[in-house]
Amino acid sequence: MSQVEKVRCAIMRGGTSKAIFLMENDLPQDKTARDQKILKIFGSPDIRQIDGLGGADPLTSKLAIIGPSSRPDADVDYTFGQVSMTDAYIDYSGNCGNISSAVGPFAIDEGLVKAGDAMTTVRIHNTNTGKLIIADIPTVDGKAAVNGDCVCAGVPSTGACIMLDYSDTAGAATGKLLPTGKAQQEIDIPDFGPLTVSIVDAANPMVFVRAKDIGLTGIETPQQVNGDSKLLKLLENIRGTATVLIGKAKNLEDALKHAPAFPMIAFVASPTEYRSFTTGKTIKTSDVDLVSRLMFMQVIHKTYAGTGTVCTGAAAKIPGTVVYEMIEDADNKTLIHIGHPAGVIDVEVASEVTGNNIVLKRAAISRTARRLMDGYCYVRQENC
Repeated sequence: MSQVEKVRCAIMRGGTSKAIFLMENDLPQDKTARDQKILKIFGSPDIRQIDGLGGADPLTSKLAIIGPSSRPDADVDYTFGQVSMTDAYIDYSGNCGNISSAVGPFAIDEGLVKAGDAMTTVRIHNTNTGKLIIADIPTVDGKAAVNGDCVCAGVPSTGACIMLDYSDTAGAATGKLLPTGKAQQEIDIPDFGPLTVSIVDAANPMVFVRAKDIGLTGIETPQQVNGDSKLLKLLENIRGTATVLIGKAKNLEDALKHAPAFPMIAFVASPTEYRSFTTGKTIKTSDVDLVSRLMFMQVIHKTYAGTGTVCTGAAAKIPGTVVYEMIEDADNKTLIHIGHPAGVIDVEVASEVTGNNIVLKRAAISRTARRLMDGYCYVRQENC
C-alpha cells in the first residue's frame, strides 16, 4: 500500500482570499473521514501549516468543495469551509463571499459549466446557507477571463470583473433578515455592560456595533486591534453573546467553542479620512459612506469579507440599524462605499420596505479571481 494518496486540487484566489478547491467526488462520503483528509491536505492543526497547503492565515486557510448541483435551479454545488490552524476543526457554518467569486471561474475552466461568448452566468448553490448566488463571469475562448481593469482593494493587480448577486441570501443562517425582529437592541456583555447592537443576516449573519461605544474610532489598523488582547476578548464576547441571542449557541461558552467564524462582528463609524495600511494611500472622507472594521476568526480582517460587504450593504438599507445611522441619505443610495483597512469596497444594494417587512431586491459586489495552480496534493497514509 502506498504511503501517500494523490488528490486532485486547485488553489484559487477569490477577491482578497485564497482557497484550496477540491471536487466532491474525490473526497470520502463519510464526513468524519472527509474532514480528516482535508485537515491533512491543509496541514492542520498547526499554526504554520508547514506540512500542508494551508496559507497559515485566516484569509488563506479556506476550502471550497465543488460538486454537481443538488437542485434544478443551480449549475453547481459549493460548500465553503474555514479550516482552523489551531484545532482539528473545519467551520462550515457560513459562506465566504471572496471565495464565492472563484467558484464560477473554476466551474467554467473545469468544464462543469459551458462558457458563453463573452459573459457566462453561473448559478451557484451554496450548501452552507442553502442559498443561490448568481455570478456573471467574463469569458474568453471558452475559459474564464483573467485580465481586466477591475480593482479589489487589497489585491495588487487588476482583473476581469466578476459580479456576484446575493439578493437571494437574506436570512442565510437564521431565516430572517433581522434575526431578532429588531433593527437595534441593547444586550448585556460580560465584563462590559449594556451595549447597543444591530444583528443582520444577509449572505452571513453579522453583529454591528458603533465604534465609539467600545472606545474606538472605526479606522483602527489590523496591528492596533490584533495587538490588544483586552479588545479582542471584548469583541469576541460581543460576538458570542449575539450568537446565543440568535439561537446559534446554547450559551456563551458554547458560542466561543472552537472560535467559530460566524456570525461576524464589525464596528462602524461615520466617514473619516485614514490611510490604507497596505499601500499608504489616503482614503478621503468623500471616498466612503462609512468606515468599518470587521473581525474574522478572532482577528481583524485585513480587507473586508465579501459576505460581510453584502450584509453591511443590507444593514445600510434598514432604517434604525447602527449602520443606517452612519450613512447620510442612506434611503436614496444604491451604491454603498465601505472604508476598510486596505481601501474601499462597494456594494450595489436595493431594498423594499413595507411597514415591518423588508425585502432585499439586490445585493451585488464586484470581485476578481484567478487560478493560481492545479495538480495533485499528496496526503500521508499513516496506517499503511
